[in-house]
Amino acid sequence: MGLTILVIGSGGREHAIAQKLIQSPKVTTVFCAKGNAGMKKEGIQLVDIVEDDHPELIKFAKENAIDWTFVGPEQPLLNGIIDDFTAAGLLAFGPLKAAALIEGSKDFAKELMNNYEIPTADHRTFTNYEEAKAYVLEKGTPIVIKADGLAAGKGVIVAQDVESALAALKDMLEHNKFGASGAKVVIEEFLSGEEFSLLAFVREQEVYPMVIAQDHKQAYEGDRGPNTGGMGAYAPVPQIPDEMVNDAIETIVKPTVRGLAAEGRSFTGILYTGLIATEQGPKVIEFNARFGDPETQVVLQRLESDFAEIVDDLLNGRQPKVEWKKEGYSLGVVVAAAGYPDAYEKGHQIPNFSDLNTAHIYYAGVKGHEDQLVSTGGRIYLVEASGKTLREAQKAVYRLLDKADTAGTFYRKDIGFKGIID
Repeated sequence: MGLTILVIGSGGREHAIAQKLIQSPKVTTVFCAKGNAGMKKEGIQLVDIVEDDHPELIKFAKENAIDWTFVGPEQPLLNGIIDDFTAAGLLAFGPLKAAALIEGSKDFAKELMNNYEIPTADHRTFTNYEEAKAYVLEKGTPIVIKADGLAAGKGVIVAQDVESALAALKDMLEHNKFGASGAKVVIEEFLSGEEFSLLAFVREQEVYPMVIAQDHKQAYEGDRGPNTGGMGAYAPVPQIPDEMVNDAIETIVKPTVRGLAAEGRSFTGILYTGLIATEQGPKVIEFNARFGDPETQVVLQRLESDFAEIVDDLLNGRQPKVEWKKEGYSLGVVVAAAGYPDAYEKGHQIPNFSDLNTAHIYYAGVKGHEDQLVSTGGRIYLVEASGKTLREAQKAVYRLLDKADTAGTFYRKDIGFKGIID
């Protein structure tokens, strides 16, 4: 009998994870809780249990002889779902609550970086508006304002002038825009350079890096507009030299993992390091305690090894075999509801993509039946394609989107252009 696996989460990231798992010859069944209707096209079985209902998820895992569970989103990790599964005698892949704090608190992450000399932007943490305002006036702009806790990718403001910096501080510290997540803010220097995402499989102090990707956070072309959860990504990133990546692994990722272990917060799972390539070398922008979205949808396309086997090996104390494709590129473009990341309408019909060839559709905010899905979220689906060159992958994605009926939605037309250097 092959593996029976449970994936927790409902978005495009979880669709990509579940699809990659179900492709493995070692896997018989993949369940997804709560999943979304678009996943059923792949033979993924949906489970009607929400991700924060730990007792019901544990009960399901026991009753269905789940070999192990893969946790996609950050909130269950910070709520201690791995701790709960472990206490119930179940295998689950992801960091314990204490280690997931590297994503749950930017202030904690900064302290860790300070203590272990991990390069990042100069920063200070505040809970008082007047003190934060004085710091902004002293430092000047551009400057970066971050809500300390989780804010679904929207709690970061790059303020180009003092007025917008102070407005962001007021929103967080006085107007409670992000609730408890914004009751504490981290203010840091603005760093210029190319951003890139370096993810890694981690087992305590073992690090197995993935190919790097580049996300596009702003809503509109030319990196304009508000921050979103991500509007598209591509991998690998040709303009970031291998030396920079290797430097980041040795001076940032490995020391971070060692530092967490030294603090009694040993990390097993996916560590996401958001980096910026500065003139002084790579510096940390943020850490996440799980796969990124939409990076997952392109990075897993580059994986040559069996994904399910890697996770199974990591969970069972064996040495994993992790190999990546040496050639080609993968690129994905998010289609979002008009108005996202602010107020948006739901209920838009999703086009049926029939002539996909080697492209993939990863669904996120959708409901309905496989033959007619409608939108329920801000980010609705992502179209991914691979090619020998980045331009080839990009053309394949936009060819599909240009032909589709995307009424009531929008997508960026420039995903990947920074990486096209021919």
